[in-house]
Amino acid sequence: MCLAVPGRVLSTAERDGTVMADVDFGGVRKEVCLQYIPDAAVGEYVIVHVGFAIQRLDERSALDTLAHFDRLGMLEEEFGDGFERAALQAGAPPAGDAPPAQTPGEAVR
Repeated sequence: MCLAVPGRVLSTAERDGTVMADVDFGGVRKEVCLQYIPDAAVGEYVIVHVGFAIQRLDERSALDTLAHFDRLGMLEEEFGDGFERAALQAGAPPAGDAPPAQTPGEAVR
């Protein structure tokens, strides 16, 4: 599923002639294209769809929407680590449960 998710603009910068932003989606940060809203300001909330900010949104509506998405597990579905999820489904241990890497020259026990 691909959602349009509200996020708060943390910073903006021009890259290769395009205005980009670092956007916070309730704790998940992503780089977003501001081509459709080039004058979006730091602190404003925007709705983002497939990496593009498409509309401004007031803070209350943004926070309410993020809370609803979080309760429904939609933020994890949208922003979760797909590679880790695929590895878990394939039977690999969670990333935090992996044995520590050996250092060069360390004996195998």
